[in-house]
Amino acid sequence: MPFSPPDFFSVKAAANRLDSVAHRTPVLTSSNLNKKYGAEFFFKCENFQRMGAFKFRGGYNALSCIPEAERAAGVVAYSSGNHAQAIALSAQMLNMPAVIVMPDDAPALKLAATRGYGAEVVLYNRYTQDRSEISAGIAKERGARLIPPYDHPDVIAGQGTASLELFEQVKDLDMLFICLGGGGLLAGGLLAAQALNPKCAVYGVEPEAGNDGQQSFRKGEIVSIPTPKTIADGAQTQFLGELTFPIIKSYAQDILSVSDGDLIQSMRFFFERMKMVVEPTGCLSLAGALSLGKNLLGKRVGILISGGNVDSETFCSLLARAS
Repeated sequence: MPFSPPDFFSVKAAANRLDSVAHRTPVLTSSNLNKKYGAEFFFKCENFQRMGAFKFRGGYNALSCIPEAERAAGVVAYSSGNHAQAIALSAQMLNMPAVIVMPDDAPALKLAATRGYGAEVVLYNRYTQDRSEISAGIAKERGARLIPPYDHPDVIAGQGTASLELFEQVKDLDMLFICLGGGGLLAGGLLAAQALNPKCAVYGVEPEAGNDGQQSFRKGEIVSIPTPKTIADGAQTQFLGELTFPIIKSYAQDILSVSDGDLIQSMRFFFERMKMVVEPTGCLSLAGALSLGKNLLGKRVGILISGGNVDSETFCSLLARAS
């Protein structure tokens, strides 16, 4: 049975479920960046969220919506890392068994964390195998509920609470930049923006190597691409969702794409100037905003940092490349 699309009321309901469960993450500023671009930047730091990324919001909301009578059968999810950890942690909190299908080249930090939350991990090759088919098979075999990483109404609604909070914390934003993989964070953010600040121009940002969202936005229909090779492992998606794309198509200002080099420079900025660890995917929003240069002049700019889950060796290696 196809899902009904989420709306702002879904986002508000998710916010109520997440109240006192998810962190209300801080909004930070940078006088250095403000001066350089003649704008006011506001960073919504989901790298400080539980399990280190916004994905906890959607994962917990989706699992909490499962009737208690069905929870014993557990859940199955597929993810390169952050949705995996979100479902694993949420399942642990709700006393549900969880099986997570993860690529065999997923960051070691994310694999370890997912197992650490008590989930069973099944590995696959992201370039030769279909994770959705593997996951669907496991869910059918075990009678478990399948929770995809982005194309699910409860997941989208949960992710939208990050932007909802930002609009409550910072009034009158002119622009908002959101990391884009499958579109859950962006779609949820757009629902919040339309209800709370419809004049705010919302941009999705994805890696150049994986610009399926940009192509889809330009063409007006979902475009599928081969699994992209990029350091933004959380945005190595091949296509937008059937639920996320219509929302993005209707309300996004534009979809931008940035290079891996741009992401590394943003990582370096966050570390050196703001003393934060941000994973490559989490840097998409800032890199996209800075690509607009003079168009930021005089604007109040929201930057949604999606997460901070990157292992120390990779982080140091990338920063060394930046210098």
